[in-house]
Amino acid sequence: MRRAVCPGSYDPATNGHLDIIERAAKLFDEVVVAVGVNKSKKGLFTTEERMDILREITAKLPNVRVDSWQGLLVDYCRDNDIIAVAKGLRSVSDFDYELQMAQMNRELTGLETLLMANNPAYGFVSSSLVKEISALGGDIEHLVPPIVFKRLSEKFSDRG
Repeated sequence: MRRAVCPGSYDPATNGHLDIIERAAKLFDEVVVAVGVNKSKKGLFTTEERMDILREITAKLPNVRVDSWQGLLVDYCRDNDIIAVAKGLRSVSDFDYELQMAQMNRELTGLETLLMANNPAYGFVSSSLVKEISALGGDIEHLVPPIVFKRLSEKFSDRG
């Protein structure tokens, strides 16, 4: 079985994330959407909330499952028989960072990385921008899956 991972913080997941996950699901037998756990960072959504959201937005993809990981991604991949990382690229700065990470992962364990050009419709979308715009009352409904829009609206109405 050819298994890939789409790692990220997904705080929150965007339509850009979903696009990469759907495209990776067409290329691999199984795709694991892995939410990175960083205990030193306080996210808007808990790891469990992010995983629940991701399960909902990927429910229509039978070969996608959601998990979380902490530590080195290469260790997670080795422990879960994952042969490749699938990542999206929005910009040259993304490429510079992801290329260095891909080269290090390959050096450490031979893990391959598939860098996928983003859908131009989502090239400007990032989780941090989505959170900021939503917190300030801007319209991000067209940039995120419906469940994310609902959860962001709830988060920020609680604060307001």
